Formats: sequence, structure tokens, C-alpha cells
Amino acid sequence: MSEIAKQAVVLVSGGLDSATTLAIARRAGFACHALSFDYGQRHRFELEAARAVSAALGAVDHRVVTLDLTAAGGFGHSALTDRIDVPKAGPGAGIPVTYVPARNTIFLSIALGYAEVVGAFDIFIGVNAVDYSGYPDCRPAFIAAFERLANLATAAAVEDKGRFTIHAPLIDLTKGQIIRTGLSLGVDYSLTHSCYDPSADGASCGQCDSCRLRRAGFEQAGVRDPVRYR
Repeated sequence: MSEIAKQAVVLVSGGLDSATTLAIARRAGFACHALSFDYGQRHRFELEAARAVSAALGAVDHRVVTLDLTAAGGFGHSALTDRIDVPKAGPGAGIPVTYVPARNTIFLSIALGYAEVVGAFDIFIGVNAVDYSGYPDCRPAFIAAFERLANLATAAAVEDKGRFTIHAPLIDLTKGQIIRTGLSLGVDYSLTHSCYDPSADGASCGQCDSCRLRRAGFEQAGVRDPVRYR
């Protein structure tokens, strides 16, 4: 990596989308500061995966920010943080109970502050509006709106030191296209974790929305999914 490479903050959850996004940012020549969140999610397998992915894909550092988005912390109302059953019957109508209130807005806000500190004007996030579960903060309109906010709300932008860009390179891709892209960039998907409701040993349930999307994506890509399913 060149010493004069541009800096970027990359949100890394530990899932296959964020791993692919990190690989894309690296290919584009950015020195990547990986950023993950311990927000009170029901398990820690995705954070372990985020650490492994960040190391394998050459992030210059990896920081985990601790938040409390659980009901005990005054937020909650999500199957990913509270004692609400994770749906296993496939996508239903409306926004699913796995939606965490304003999660991507919160994460991007912290990433924006971190970007100012490290001198980055590029922030990467692996949201997807094609094969997704109906989350409102995965849409192109949200990304465009946050980019406008970033350039109004920061000293670096107001003082004309640079213009912030929110990169969402996967937003128009199918899950199969995402996987093929990642494989072409050397992503080891055995390091990733996608399941909302894994067993105690980390095996994926295979039935939650995230597992269903992942498995369908590997079928579309014509390759075997390397993670364990129970």
C-alpha cells in the first residue's frame, strides 16, 4: 500500500456484503480504517468475523465502537437486540422485526466523525437495495441524503478541505453478483458470518432472512457456501 494512499472508513459488520465492500475499497487504492459496532446484538460471532475479515483484507486498523441499542439501553424493539423471535418463515410484508431503529444512520454518523479524525473523505458501507429485507436505511435515497448531510455538518467540508462521499458499491447488485465480485477480489467467505440466530457454536440456522438471502446468493453465483449450517 502506498504511503500516499487516500484514507477511507469502511463499515465492517462481519457479513459477506461488508467483506466485499472492504475488498472493493482496497482494490480502489484506499487505506482502509475498518469500523465495527458492538451495539448489543444477540451474539458476538459477527464481531469475530469482522476482526478476521479486516485482518485478511489488509485494513490498516480495525476499531470496534461500543453502543447500547438494546431495550435496556432505551432503544431496542428489534429481534437482533431483544428477546423477540427471529423470523424463520421467509420475508413477510412490511419492515421486519430484525430492523434496528435508525441503525445505519447511527453507524454512518459515527463513521463520519471518525473520518474527520483520520483525514478521510470517503466512507464505504455495504448496503444493498436489491436482495435485502425491506430496511429503509438500505435505499439509494438514504445514502444520497446522508452524503448531503455529511457535507453540511462537518468542519472539514465547511472549511473546503474536501467533500465527503458515501460509497455504497453493492447497492444495485444481486447477492449472486456481490459474491462473484468478492471471489474475484480474493474474499474468503468462510471468514464471514451472516446468520441472525446462530447456534451456541456459531453454526448458521439456515432459515432466517439473512441466511436465506445468503444461500440463494451462493446458488446464483454457482459456488458452495463455505459456512457451517446446522
